[in-house]
Amino acid sequence: MDILVFVLEALVVLGCIIMGTRAGGVGVGLWGGVGTFLLVFVFREAPGSPPSAALAIILAVVTAAAMMQAAGGIDWMVAVAARVIQRHPKQITLIAPLTAFAFSVGAGTSNIIYPLLPVIYDVSYKNGIRPSRPLTLTVVQSGIALAASPVSAAMAAMVTLTEVAPYNLGLTQILAITLPACLVGIVVTSLVVNRLGKDLDDDPQVQAKIAAGELAHWRSEGEKATTAVAASSSGGGGAGSSGTRGSVKTGEPAGTAGGGATSIPQPTYTARGRNSALTFFAGVLAIVLLGLFPVLRPSFPVEGGDPVPIDMTTTIVMVMFVVGVLILFIGRPDVKTVPDMSVFKAGMISAIALFGIAWLTATFISAHEEVIVDTIGGWVNNWVFIFALAVFLVAALTTSQSTATRTIVPIGLAAGLAPGIVTGMWAGALGGVYTLPANGTQIAAANFDLSGTTKLGTKLVDHSFFVPMLVLSVVTILVGSLIGAIFFR
Repeated sequence: MDILVFVLEALVVLGCIIMGTRAGGVGVGLWGGVGTFLLVFVFREAPGSPPSAALAIILAVVTAAAMMQAAGGIDWMVAVAARVIQRHPKQITLIAPLTAFAFSVGAGTSNIIYPLLPVIYDVSYKNGIRPSRPLTLTVVQSGIALAASPVSAAMAAMVTLTEVAPYNLGLTQILAITLPACLVGIVVTSLVVNRLGKDLDDDPQVQAKIAAGELAHWRSEGEKATTAVAASSSGGGGAGSSGTRGSVKTGEPAGTAGGGATSIPQPTYTARGRNSALTFFAGVLAIVLLGLFPVLRPSFPVEGGDPVPIDMTTTIVMVMFVVGVLILFIGRPDVKTVPDMSVFKAGMISAIALFGIAWLTATFISAHEEVIVDTIGGWVNNWVFIFALAVFLVAALTTSQSTATRTIVPIGLAAGLAPGIVTGMWAGALGGVYTLPANGTQIAAANFDLSGTTKLGTKLVDHSFFVPMLVLSVVTILVGSLIGAIFFR
């Protein structure tokens, strides 16, 4: 009878996850709530603990990040990233994803890559590089980047699970695993991606577009770009020479200044936007330092015992609220527009989805912890990478890193898997969000690629992003689990 109840409740959990995935967005959270209702009212299980700590982090971080965006901070980040990419055109397959990774980590969101996509296409095509190579890797890196961000929703979900006893794996320990693993994954994947697809001169589809007049030859585009740079340099008004005039600055990348060689609009930003972004990054740095040096955090006695530093959840929330107020004075954003920011909307959707799914899984796990530890724990201990596969599949189905985290990570920890190994595999497995060509960034990249080399496919897994995603995930999982096993077992 107990086994029957376990199976029926497991089917409820899986069914609600599937229905939530089909609904998408806040529907994931709503179906999670329905599943919790069924477990409590139909199966008479005690409700689990809702993820209040993770929600507090998400709300605080998203509010501060949306304040930064409203002040123009993301515009500054895009302008800086565009300059970095355009200064190293021949290495764009590596430079573009690494740059996007750095800003995705700092901002805690992958939204920054949208305005970078046309820049990446423009620079790669004019330099004779197949655009699908840097475009696909830039997109899929954001699947794992949030596992290395101190202020992402996925990290909020993860740190609240691992920093508590008996795991005691805090934010800085997580970053010590995920950051190097993600960076190695991106570098190795760039080497693989550089060999994917035919070069532009050998691609019959690209050559057909050039012959039909639908696309300019990349050599002629590159020559126009070089001429434009030479003209602007001799005239003293070229790339990188723009100064501060008023409060607006424009980034003039190579190949665009004075020559009209591209139709890509150049990123602009204000001094207030720059200062707001720098303030936000200072807050991120403060969080990392406070995690790295617990002595910097106030300590208070716990149940009459010795003083203990306040936890990182509370620390992150307070620091982000302070950052939000500083941005209010430094960047002077219109507070009324904050709820309309894309970062705010995406964050609220993540919070709702996380709340419902996490509450559902917490209720199920607490009701059957012994079975999970004995049965699933045996599977995981015998075939460790089953855990990574489970995270990967849930990420693929829900296209949400935070949902995959709260759904599977508690099961892996309850099953007795070492927290360091859990963290390493978790980081790479989050890349599964790009298994199917259904994400906005994938669609945007394919649309911006006028050469047609970036394809969404017709058979679900025949799209241009699949191989880069798979390589990036596998390499990051292997490196992350190795680091976790050696240093944080």
